[in-house]
Amino acid sequence: MSASETIHVDGVWRAAASGATREVLDPADATVIQLVAEGGAEDADAAVAAARRAFDDGSWSATPVAERAALLRRVADLLQRDREEIALIESRDTGKTLEEGRVDVDDVTNAFRYFADTVMNESGGRVVDAGSADVHSVVVHEPVGVCALITPWNYPLLQASWKIAPALAAGNTFVIKPSEVTPLSTVHLVKLLAEAGLPNGVANIVTGAGVPVGQRLADHPDVDLFSFTGGLVSGTKAGAAAVSGAKKIALELGGKNPNVVFADACATEEGFDTAVDQALNAAFIHSGQVCSAGARLIVEESVKDRFVAELARRAEKIKLGRGTEDGVECGPLVSQQQLDKVEAYVASALAEGAQLRSGGARPEPSDIRPATGYFYSPTVLDGCHREMKVVREETFGPILSVETFTTEDEAVALANDTEYGLAGAVFSGNSARARRVAARLRHGTVWINDYHPYLPQAEWGGFGKSGIGRELGPSGLDEYRESKHIYENLRPEPVRWFGG
Repeated sequence: MSASETIHVDGVWRAAASGATREVLDPADATVIQLVAEGGAEDADAAVAAARRAFDDGSWSATPVAERAALLRRVADLLQRDREEIALIESRDTGKTLEEGRVDVDDVTNAFRYFADTVMNESGGRVVDAGSADVHSVVVHEPVGVCALITPWNYPLLQASWKIAPALAAGNTFVIKPSEVTPLSTVHLVKLLAEAGLPNGVANIVTGAGVPVGQRLADHPDVDLFSFTGGLVSGTKAGAAAVSGAKKIALELGGKNPNVVFADACATEEGFDTAVDQALNAAFIHSGQVCSAGARLIVEESVKDRFVAELARRAEKIKLGRGTEDGVECGPLVSQQQLDKVEAYVASALAEGAQLRSGGARPEPSDIRPATGYFYSPTVLDGCHREMKVVREETFGPILSVETFTTEDEAVALANDTEYGLAGAVFSGNSARARRVAARLRHGTVWINDYHPYLPQAEWGGFGKSGIGRELGPSGLDEYRESKHIYENLRPEPVRWFGG
C-alpha cells in the first residue's frame, strides 16, 4: 500500500474514490508527516456496505466468544510489540511527549485485555424467575450490528480503543473515522487488527473530514449504532442525525472540569506541594488538550495567594518543546486552528478582568521549539469568575482559570456551575469532607486527592452536556449490545382465551 492508501474497506487498503489526499502535519514544526486519503461519502458508503455484509454473514458475530477474546489478546500483544513505533507516531501526530505516547499504548493494551476478560467471564445469560417451573426465561446479549465510530484528535489511539475493543468483544462490525488531524495511529491499529486475524469487512476505516464522512456515517440507514467523541456542537448535530434514523447513540462531548482545593489539603508542606503538583498535572498534561483537564482551579480563599503564586512559578518552568526531545514536559498544540482558539480565549479573559500570572503568549523559539510550531506557554489566569467565557467554555489548551471560595457549600456550587459534568477533583486533608463533597459533585468521575487516573473496568462518561452513555467498564460493553428476552414454555397447552 502507498502512504495515501489509508482507507480500509473489506480487507483492502485503498485511496479515496475521488483520489483526494490530505496533508497530516507535525504540530511541532508544521511540516508534512504523511499524505492520507481524503475520503468522502462514496467511501463511507462502501465501508458501511462491507461492515453490513460481514455482520449479516456471521463471520464475526457468530464467532465463539473464546475466539473473539483470543483475538483481542493478540491485538494487545501486537500493540506491545509495536509500542515504540506507535508512541512515536502518536507523538509526532498529536504533539504530545513520547512518554505520554507510551502511556497511551499501555492504556490501549489494557483496554483490549479488559474487554477480552470481561466477555470471557460472563455467563450464558441472566435467568429470570417467571414464577413457574414450567417456564424457562433468560435474558441474553447480542451484538448491535454495524457501528459507526467517530474519534477526536487529542487521544486518537486511546479513544479508538475505547470503542473498537468493546465493539469487537460484543461481536459487532464497524467503520471508524478518526480525526482528519490525527489519523495515523488509528490506521496502524486497523493494520494490527488484520494481522491478528480479524475477518475481512469487520474492521473498516475511512480517513476524511467530519463533513462529508462523519455526517454520512451518522445518517446512513445501514448503521445500527453511532458512537462519537468530540466537541459539543459537532457531536449534538451528528447525534441528532443518528437519532433521526433510530440508531443507538453514545456521545462523549467534553467537559469543563473543576479542581477543588480546600485549605486543609495544604496544612503541611507535603500536602501543599502535592496539591500544587496535581493542579499542574490536571491543567497542563498534553498542553491541556484533554477532555477531563482540570482547567478550573477552585481554591479556598485563605490559601489562594500562596497557592497561585507557587503554581505560576512552577508553570513558568515547564519545559516546552517538541515531544520527541528528551526532557520535554509539554508539547505544542495540535494545529494552528487550536493555537488561534487558545490565544482568543486568553485575550477575552484579560479583557473581562482576569489577571495574568504566567504564560499568556507564545514562547520564544529554540532548538526544541521551532518558530513554525504551534506552541503556547502554560497560562494561569487569576481573579476569574463564572461569567467569563474562559471559565464557561471548553478551551482545550494550556489555560488554568482560578476561582475562590470560603465555604464548602460555595465550593460545591461553583464546581457544579457548568453545563458539562465529565470529571472533577477534591483535595482535602479531611477524608469525611472530601467524600461528602465528592458525593455532591454532578460529574461522571470524581477524584479525591488525585487527578487524571482512570481504570478500564470503571465507567467513563459525564452528566449534563458531557454526553450520553458510558465507555469502559461493564456499561461500556453494554453500549455495543442489545438485550433479548427468551421465554420458553416447557409445557405448552391451549390458552382457550377465545371460545371457537
